[in-house]
Amino acid sequence: DMNLPSKMNERQTIKISKFLSLVLRHDPHSIGLELDENGWVGVLSLISKVGPKFPGFNMVMLEEVVANNNKKRFAFNEDKTKIRANQGHSIQVDLDYEPVLPPEILYHGTVGRYSNIIAKEGIKKMSRHHVHMSKDLQTAVVVGTRRGEAVILKVKAGEMHRDGFEFFVSPNGVWLTDFVPPAYIIFPE
Repeated sequence: DMNLPSKMNERQTIKISKFLSLVLRHDPHSIGLELDENGWVGVLSLISKVGPKFPGFNMVMLEEVVANNNKKRFAFNEDKTKIRANQGHSIQVDLDYEPVLPPEILYHGTVGRYSNIIAKEGIKKMSRHHVHMSKDLQTAVVVGTRRGEAVILKVKAGEMHRDGFEFFVSPNGVWLTDFVPPAYIIFPE
């Protein structure tokens, strides 16, 4: 019965969410899981492998973690037999996103100490699969502030797209591209 009350408090939900992030984005082998080439893993095997670390972990709890994750980090397939992380993988995963037309301007939050390098070399994806951007300033500020004093760069996404660069958008609204050359970046005054 899907309406069973779950026994989880918010702290537990966050703990499990962080653990699932680690497993589904970076290190499935740590609990003996294999992701397929699109990042999916069977829900039943995930539940059984997570069980030892979080005793009593079940489908109700998993659904709650997926539903209540404010960043929409995880997605089920249609019949909820599989689950994957929506983005942020450090392992090679093909998320099968279709290229889409970006807005004219996207925002990328970073920290001041990277500005000089970015001015010379552009925005690189580093250990991620893509450069992450947002279409609203607010989100970029939040992302940039995580690591210090935020510097918000404007990316001329429309112009990049017209010049042949591909853009993707994840189910939770993060804009992605492979690389942003310096010519397409507007630095704050």
